[in-house]
Amino acid sequence: MIVNAIPEGWEVIYQQAHGVLAAQLAHHLKPELQCLYWTETVIAIANHDNRQKARRGKDGLTPAGAPADFTLQPTTLEQAQDLMQAVRFQSRWVALLTSMHMRYLYEPLRGQQKKIDSFLDEQAQLQQTCRQSLGIKRTEAEKAYAVMQWCDRLSLILCRNEVPTDARELEITTGPDGKAYFVKQLPNNDLSVSPWPFVPEQLQVQVEHRKLEQLQFKDDAELALALHQAKVGYKTWVLAK
Repeated sequence: MIVNAIPEGWEVIYQQAHGVLAAQLAHHLKPELQCLYWTETVIAIANHDNRQKARRGKDGLTPAGAPADFTLQPTTLEQAQDLMQAVRFQSRWVALLTSMHMRYLYEPLRGQQKKIDSFLDEQAQLQQTCRQSLGIKRTEAEKAYAVMQWCDRLSLILCRNEVPTDARELEITTGPDGKAYFVKQLPNNDLSVSPWPFVPEQLQVQVEHRKLEQLQFKDDAELALALHQAKVGYKTWVLAK
């Protein structure tokens, strides 16, 4: 979960919903920023945070009983393994990009556990097999993954309310064209990305969210019930050139 503190309590965005927002951003990118197997790339972007594990006990809570943002939760291999198992049935291209994302996330943990090392070695072999089977170069795969990273990063910036005020720029990340991209808030509260990467000169994107007024929960079951009963709304942003 992505959890933001708000005056009413907590704003919760599921990580799977964040993936859908990332796919919306990818959908509007200029053709020159797109890559091979574009439809499958957008699918990979939308699915990259799926297969979140079911929480038991107090896994989804902070020690104080608040809903825990994903950055406060320990990294586990279960979600990554389940996701890689699922995407293999979609396509080699989706499996390739998802595998590259798993290596990006888990490579810093190499050497901590044998099962993590084995998983990373499996991903390296899978990526080589997919590239050879598809007949593509490593550089082509890296360009496609740069698209995924860029959309993922901008989606997280939006979901976590990280855009600075007062028209200050925040770097998103390097795009597939090797350029650095920045986002800022305009005086009318629209957002602008520079250099402009989208086809339309203005677009609206959105993500589902839930608001919780209860500040503390005794366990994950109580939190899950509150999220189930919470009214679903949309956070929306207008991006303008």
